[in-house]
Amino acid sequence: MGPDNAAVNFSELVNKNKQTLARLKQSPRLLLHRRDGEDLVLTTAARAEQDQTVVSAATRMLSAMAQRDPGTMELLLGILPDAFPWVRFLPEPDIHAFAVELVETMRAADSVGNSASVAQMLVAWQHTAEVYSDPELLAALTRDHDADYGPAPDPQDLT
Repeated sequence: MGPDNAAVNFSELVNKNKQTLARLKQSPRLLLHRRDGEDLVLTTAARAEQDQTVVSAATRMLSAMAQRDPGTMELLLGILPDAFPWVRFLPEPDIHAFAVELVETMRAADSVGNSASVAQMLVAWQHTAEVYSDPELLAALTRDHDADYGPAPDPQDLT
């Protein structure tokens, strides 16, 4: 959450709802800390719609540029290390694959109004970069395993 956002305990919303909700006039979002669950973010419907409009516009512009001008993909590849420093650990072909998948996933997610798939894709690529950053882990995961251990037993036989 940004520096302009306020944070309160969830109990303040319950016990002092008018005063707590009044804080949304000074802050675009209100972070609600919960003791027994994940924190929540409270914002106005208008603010949430504005945020979605901005993300959608940026996504559409990036997608249109990538489709129309081949130089855009080169520019995107050039700025990825600034936006996502961990891409430096990826092999060159994977950096290109990441850029393409990022644009395509952002476009698809925008079409359904749900960015969860973009967040999931970013985490998956970051984990891939983490594997490449650790030579021992990379070797263990890419080692050829020639041994044939025969057919797998039927899981029902194991119980």
